[in-house]
Amino acid sequence: MTAVLGAGPTQRARRARVAVAVLFLTNGALFANVVPRYPEIKESLELSNTLLGTALAAGPLGALAGGLFASAAISRFRSSRTGAAGIVLVAAAFLLVAVAPSWWALALAMGVAGAADAIVDVAQNAHGLRVQRLYGRSIVNSFHGVWSVGAVLGGLMGSAAAGLRIPLGVHLATAGVLFSVVALVAYRFMLPGPEDAERAAPTATAATPARRAFAWATVRMLAALGALAAFGSLVEDAGSSWGALFLTDYLSAGAATAGLAFVALQVAMTIGRLLGDRAVDRFGQRTVTRAGGALAAAGMGFALTWPSVGSALAGFALAGLGTATLVPAAMHTADELPGLPHGAGLTIVSWLLRVGFLLSPPLVGLVADLTSLRVGLLSVVVAGVGTLALGRVLLNRA
Repeated sequence: MTAVLGAGPTQRARRARVAVAVLFLTNGALFANVVPRYPEIKESLELSNTLLGTALAAGPLGALAGGLFASAAISRFRSSRTGAAGIVLVAAAFLLVAVAPSWWALALAMGVAGAADAIVDVAQNAHGLRVQRLYGRSIVNSFHGVWSVGAVLGGLMGSAAAGLRIPLGVHLATAGVLFSVVALVAYRFMLPGPEDAERAAPTATAATPARRAFAWATVRMLAALGALAAFGSLVEDAGSSWGALFLTDYLSAGAATAGLAFVALQVAMTIGRLLGDRAVDRFGQRTVTRAGGALAAAGMGFALTWPSVGSALAGFALAGLGTATLVPAAMHTADELPGLPHGAGLTIVSWLLRVGFLLSPPLVGLVADLTSLRVGLLSVVVAGVGTLALGRVLLNRA
């Protein structure tokens, strides 16, 4: 079933859109609730920085492993059930963090949470793209914007709980139950039926040589889309992992000012995602994403060429704004590739996105150690130029 040209979305489609947005919000809020409690976890388990980092690295490693099963889970249980039930699993895994007696138990809990989160990520995007087909216009960027809002909400909750000295187990249990119930209620309003219910009917099967050529074209497309998603992860990681260090070590900014690098990038990215659907509908997904890549490269390039606190904050903000629609665009195009099992394109691109998150910190750190962090942050410029170059593979319309 597809949207009729010129007709507005049905009530069922509107309810499903709200339900998917709620799922994105709970997903962002659950992880962000834990982040402000890391210092307390480190102290209670008497961990060194190395052991804490090793335990936390189990999260992206678990995500890489769990993400491989996302397509199979969606095919077996549908994206709606997989997404809602996955939120409950994420909440349960984070509750294990509160009772972990050692660093290896903490690593195990983070690995399980990362695996469940990777499956939820693919499922919620798959269902959001189902709803987008009913709307007949771009709405997927708004879902990612709501995820960012959820992350801010969760971070505030975690900070408040830490400040009020609420026991970690009580805090994470309360947050887990709250967001699990919200996700299960949202499930009731998600779309029923098979995953391809909103797609157009497939065309006739081609001859074998054409099939082979088509398969190689699909592989090349997935590689390009995976690279685009990795560019997006590289830019996000630059703000979260290196922004504060660049301002303090290179520009001698104070601790309070240094934290604004991450804030500037995330706020700009959130605004870009909340407003991105209108831009995509007007100018096309390909045009918006490639222009954003150019904006990110120019903004960070200016900041690194003429470094100051002001130019650095502006550079991180422009990088966040320029890449705001990048990951949603790559996921949308991957999900529209014909000839793949339901959710397979999304699973592959999401997996490569997480590879980017895993490899970006050590690669930038290595370059920074060999040269300087100023040179290491040229990775953002490279990501912007790469987005401009590879963005031509994206679909230009919803």
